[in-house]
Amino acid sequence: MEWETVIGLEIHAQLMTKSKIFSGSSIAYGAEPNTQANVVDLALPGVLPVLNVEAVRMAAKFGLGINAPVSQNSVFARKNYFYPDLPQGYQISQMDLPIVEMGHIDIPLEDGSTKRIGVTRAHLEQDAGKSLHEDFAGMTGIDLNRAGTPLLEIVSEPDMSSAKEAVAYMKKIHALVQYLEICDGNMQEGSFRCDANVSVRPKGQKELGTRAELKNINSFRFVERAINIEIARQIDIIEEGGSVVQETRLFDPDKDETRSMRSKEEANDYRYFPDPDLLPVRISDEFIEAIRATLPELPEAKKQRFIDEFSLSDYDAEIMTSSRPLSDYYEIVASGSGEAKLAANWVMGNLSAALNKDDKNIADSPISAEMLVGMIKRISDSTISGKIAKDVFEAMWKGEGDADSVIEKKGLKQITDSGAIETMIDEIIANNQAQVEEFRSGKEKILGFFVGQVMKASRGKANPGQVNQLLRKKLKA
Repeated sequence: MEWETVIGLEIHAQLMTKSKIFSGSSIAYGAEPNTQANVVDLALPGVLPVLNVEAVRMAAKFGLGINAPVSQNSVFARKNYFYPDLPQGYQISQMDLPIVEMGHIDIPLEDGSTKRIGVTRAHLEQDAGKSLHEDFAGMTGIDLNRAGTPLLEIVSEPDMSSAKEAVAYMKKIHALVQYLEICDGNMQEGSFRCDANVSVRPKGQKELGTRAELKNINSFRFVERAINIEIARQIDIIEEGGSVVQETRLFDPDKDETRSMRSKEEANDYRYFPDPDLLPVRISDEFIEAIRATLPELPEAKKQRFIDEFSLSDYDAEIMTSSRPLSDYYEIVASGSGEAKLAANWVMGNLSAALNKDDKNIADSPISAEMLVGMIKRISDSTISGKIAKDVFEAMWKGEGDADSVIEKKGLKQITDSGAIETMIDEIIANNQAQVEEFRSGKEKILGFFVGQVMKASRGKANPGQVNQLLRKKLKA
């Protein structure tokens, strides 16, 4: 039997406000446990929440970024459940009237086409604290620093049909929230994570299968692995005559498996009701238009501009705009050097490889965009060859100065003096007459031998274009 997969994602983006959504506590990452939780976060008797307007502004900004209407009337509700790291015994969230509804994101597919993924809603809510299970002699520690951190939960339609599509969608949302400067997207710190709802059904069947929810996945690689493992698990169960149970599951990357956490709750299990301590949120047209005026150039618009302005391929432009810091870096290099394609090759090639090897982000690159501009200019004006540029790049990465300093210090200037190159060629031809005869008898591949000899004699500094031109001239003489 052929199967098809149905996937929907719930992405949690931590908003980059300075304080929590209902209190004045800081949300800075890495503080000592329980040092950033005040009386509101601890849910002490008699305290009242006060809505952070900046969280509302950021949520509305996201809505405009996905071409969704921003609700001018939204309501906060209490979602009741009991965990040790949830001091109130309920989470303040939005249910019936969220701040954003019915937007969309277009994702690239492997065949070069695009697919539109619906965004059902995006709503504001508070994060819970964190349970710590290590170093407590069999007990659990509770850190409430994260309790009350503002989250935007972004819920997709079940429009994705493969793990790769889910990753492509997640990457698009990840890029968008960074472009909008509403979330730093730091997945290692948990400020961008997702739950994946996965089900399978026989191909052609309209009715959805029973879904399992994979909780709190915080990397693109893990999302793809977890979904594929869950798809295989569900198909195996059904083909063996069993039934998939609706439940919440945890992905274990070490064991490459998903395992059951609890039965999946429905909305009525949480006993949602409007929060009596918070008034409905009313947003004016003027508030929305003021936010619209601050929108930056968004990824799709920037991608098209890079194609038009820098003559990049669709593929290259997609990569160059996959994150705002990367797009900013590339634009400086492309504009400053006047060599857009060469700039793209260096950014996607050597720079990306070096960043991956040292586990660095583009913002932490030892080679600034201006330094790369300087090096590419030296390639363009034939001061150095592309091969020598790799040595220059490596020296810059190690902190040995900019391109001009490295070239001067290491004596890496390319030899472009035709007379000097001709002298080397004459000597090599004189010492390799057998190979000369082979070339003249029609074996043109032997030209590579002569090029290699000249480059060796010049210690890699001879201009390759001139070497090829002069060699052909002299060998045919």
